[in-house]
Amino acid sequence: MNDRKQPQSEATDQEFHVFELDPSDPKRKHINPLLKIVLELGPLLVFFFANARGEWLAERVPFLADIGGPIFVGTACFMIATAIALSVSWALTRTLPIMPLLSGVIVLVFGALTLWLQDETFIKVKPTIINTMFGGILLIGLLFNKSFLGYVFDSAFRLDAEGWRILTLRWGLYFLFMALVNEVIWRNFSTDFWIAFKVWGNLPLSIIFTLLQLPLMKRHALPEESAAGAKG
Repeated sequence: MNDRKQPQSEATDQEFHVFELDPSDPKRKHINPLLKIVLELGPLLVFFFANARGEWLAERVPFLADIGGPIFVGTACFMIATAIALSVSWALTRTLPIMPLLSGVIVLVFGALTLWLQDETFIKVKPTIINTMFGGILLIGLLFNKSFLGYVFDSAFRLDAEGWRILTLRWGLYFLFMALVNEVIWRNFSTDFWIAFKVWGNLPLSIIFTLLQLPLMKRHALPEESAAGAKG
């Protein structure tokens, strides 16, 4: 009897999941936190570099010359880098990270519209939509006593329920704030300034905001032995 049930148990253990599992699920596969950051920020850095060196790239990659100006070259490279990052995540974990996947879908859709219509407005509006969507997801999740922030930061630290609730609220409001900032900048400043702000403004602001959350995370961090016991 036991021999007959064993294959079914093994099949359950090897259950296939397209999307990443809940952070508390022991079957969830983790990747190096540094690599995770590279996969999430890499496409943005590629976009900045490709826009800054668009003409140089077009001279060396002939098909890019037919795409348009630097921002269109940057958009094409952004789309390719995003697809590569998601592919690497899939290859390492055999699942797709939910937040980067949502962002990637919007990048590909709005990037395609940007290139097809030769209108840079679409790629400029993308951060507004992504930040509004992320902020909305986090805040709406709180209404149902769910903290989706763990899907992003579970590889880095573990908090108690109250800590996740407060941190999720703060990040939700921060995303909505950054959506507003993007709208102000792309509507009132040059394209080059907007792109520079995406890298040298967004990233430092996110780092500063994260550092400001350290006291909260320390107060609500789970003891090491509790976290280890949860894994076991």
